[in-house]
Amino acid sequence: MAETVDFASGDGEAWRAALGAYDRRLAALDKPDLLDADSFYRHDLPLLLHRRDPDPYLAKPELVQLMQWKLSRGKWRPRLMDFVKSLDDKVVESASRKAFAALPDLSKAITELTVLKGVGPATASAVLAAYAPDVAPFMSDEAMVAALGNVKEYTLKQYLAFAEKLQAKAKELSVGGESFTPLDVERALWSSAIASKPPKAPAGGKRKR
Repeated sequence: MAETVDFASGDGEAWRAALGAYDRRLAALDKPDLLDADSFYRHDLPLLLHRRDPDPYLAKPELVQLMQWKLSRGKWRPRLMDFVKSLDDKVVESASRKAFAALPDLSKAITELTVLKGVGPATASAVLAAYAPDVAPFMSDEAMVAALGNVKEYTLKQYLAFAEKLQAKAKELSVGGESFTPLDVERALWSSAIASKPPKAPAGGKRKR
């Protein structure tokens, strides 16, 4: 099986295969710090957040680690990291408390988080997805392109349209004993997009244009 999937597909087995290939695709990027950052984001952070129920919040060091993950898996933008590192701890905790309390209202939750300098809708979506993957998918470039076409607008309006599509796809795929979250759908789409990219040219070599 190719372990790739198109957004229009309703084949749960193909989606599960694409999702199952996520770890291998991540490792294939050969980014030394990414595996640890991804493990923190996918495994450690959700546990930390849920231990704080019924009044969860995100601590500033956790936001810094989340930003490290987001920028490592995508495009590195050092200014965003600088902004996040300069935030006040109490401001981060307060904004995230309000955001988590607003769920499942994604519009309000994203708005509460984007008051933080350096935190746009995409980073805010990563925060929410760590706590509520059944509601909030992460707004990755690859999943955005797959679900909405070649559009990368990092606005609240665009995120809400994206989230609605991934929520619907997760519901469509959750049949016959299968269970998909919107975040599962995002990871499968990311995995598929990474698999479809042409391999990098060897160092010093030339690629055909």
